[in-house]
Amino acid sequence: MTDLKTTVFHALHAEFGAKMVPFAGYDMPVQYKLGVMGEHLHTRTKAGLFDVSHMGQVLLKPKSGKVEDAALALERLVPVDILGLKEGRQRYALFTNDAGGIMDDLMVANRGDHLFVVVNAACKDADIAHMTAHLSDTCDVVPVTDRSLVALQGPEAERALAALNPAVAEMKFMDVATVTFGKAVCWVSRSGYSGEDGYEISVPDQFAVQLVTDLWKQGGVEPIGLGARDSLRLEAGLCLYGNDLDPTTSPVEANLTWAIQNARRAGGAREGGFPGAARILRELAEGPSRLRVGLLPEGRAPMRSDVQLFAAEDAAEPVGHVTSGAFGPSIQAPMAMGYVATSHAATGTRLWGEVRGKRMPVVVSDMPFRPSTYKR
Repeated sequence: MTDLKTTVFHALHAEFGAKMVPFAGYDMPVQYKLGVMGEHLHTRTKAGLFDVSHMGQVLLKPKSGKVEDAALALERLVPVDILGLKEGRQRYALFTNDAGGIMDDLMVANRGDHLFVVVNAACKDADIAHMTAHLSDTCDVVPVTDRSLVALQGPEAERALAALNPAVAEMKFMDVATVTFGKAVCWVSRSGYSGEDGYEISVPDQFAVQLVTDLWKQGGVEPIGLGARDSLRLEAGLCLYGNDLDPTTSPVEANLTWAIQNARRAGGAREGGFPGAARILRELAEGPSRLRVGLLPEGRAPMRSDVQLFAAEDAAEPVGHVTSGAFGPSIQAPMAMGYVATSHAATGTRLWGEVRGKRMPVVVSDMPFRPSTYKR
């Protein structure tokens, strides 16, 4: 484990009693003294602070000086309307491959004269290489190597962050802004991956520990590890790349069609033109053979990743499988998501999951499992 990377918060994690685990090549906190359930519930009721510095931060700087040129270039790699993204706003996007599968999911922000992209930790080297290979004719692809990334999530996130600069209170969901906290000039988005209102803050490394220390001084803010981050995102019905999304799965199968704006669809102003467009546009028109759905197991036992799903208790062939599963502390019940044949994907459909050789009932459910609380 000696080759694991660390973030600038590594000493703080130890100070706050973190249990550390390898994750995406980094030594990361899986939980602190509150434990996974305590951290989950604290984020839902107060405010949780997450170290997400392992994720990739990248600037796309158009060589022409026009952000529209960077947007059009990036549209060659994603089935998303980037040109229509206004300055000071952020949008969810997906890198697709030639087969129509998902290479990664990411966030893209329009910062006026350039685009700011945040990608998943496990994919960042491949994503940076992908962008460099395909966008360098139009953009300078600049990995950000001197900034940390933290997420402040929960109903008291606004109060805690606004105590350091009241300007953040005016931001709405998916707004982005440059905000100064003390000496730190930060790039802030009102977003996150917990289903709660909150912020993600890109802070210069030299000021990162001070910012986190100042936030903890506000009261009601606790450090949160990867364990609770996973249960929070699952309650919110949000995908984890590598579990719920992969290079063989299309955005339509993944039930992420809301992320494909009309401009990129058939008949749109910039129809297609992204990798895998033939498959993705066909599935938008005709429907996919399978869909990502929410799943609520009956009883108290969670159904974890790779559990096979059957249409009947005695059926021989599976109709799907679980990709993520856990116990939901907020809903006080097990929850899961997975892929099932479209013919069995309707809400309320009863299926059977095979857990340790025994078939257990599970019901197809709408997501999120708990309503999200974004500030619109």
